[in-house]
Amino acid sequence: MTKNYPTVSEEYKKLVGKAKRKLRGMIAEKNCAPLMLRIAWHSAGTFDVKTKTGGPFGTMKHPAELAHGANNGLDIAVRLLEPIKEQFPTLSYADFYQLAGVVAVEVTGGPEIPFHPGREDKPEPPPEGRLPDATLGCDHLRQVFSVQMGLSDQDIVTLSGGHTLGRCHKERSGFEGPWTSNPLIFDNSYFKELLSGEKEGLLQLPSDKALLDDPVFRPLVEKYAQDEDAFFADYAESHLKLSELGFAEA
Repeated sequence: MTKNYPTVSEEYKKLVGKAKRKLRGMIAEKNCAPLMLRIAWHSAGTFDVKTKTGGPFGTMKHPAELAHGANNGLDIAVRLLEPIKEQFPTLSYADFYQLAGVVAVEVTGGPEIPFHPGREDKPEPPPEGRLPDATLGCDHLRQVFSVQMGLSDQDIVTLSGGHTLGRCHKERSGFEGPWTSNPLIFDNSYFKELLSGEKEGLLQLPSDKALLDDPVFRPLVEKYAQDEDAFFADYAESHLKLSELGFAEA
């Protein structure tokens, strides 16, 4: 399916390249890749395929969206990103936040994710309640990712694997701890840890464990635990889809 990406100027593309280099430096210096991936995901994951509202369009900078319960702590991401964004006033926040997510994966050893600029900033944040609830199971995951966002079962599993980066903070989510022993390296550890069972100090959310009980999800977990290259290829595709929800529709 070919997408109709908007035409952006060569100058804009150059600015994207410069911003990417600045982001790479800042993310490496601050060790904040998980937070950058989270702001990109949470910005995009509000898209509703029926109403064509929400999505990766820069609204996370608004206090109203930052106040959503699922976004606890993302004010830190906005604050870290703002000094770089100020250097590139021409770039939309929509492009900038998604670019930060792409860079976060790359600088931690993950796959290269294609990036197409041209998202426009929207003035109004989406309503609260569109992001996944980590305490719920597979039916909920499909309701949010498939029915609401229009993504596939494979996308659900590969994007769950992005939890190889980062940790939960009790004051933000009610959960505490990292998913893997090295939360600043993007690899297939999430799937390996999920299959090996709970270990002291490592986190497995109800929404993680649910993947093992589903006849479609579990074989994908097993595949990615055994084959990191397959995970990387499929993750890059799913991340791209998530980052372009509602953007340049075919």
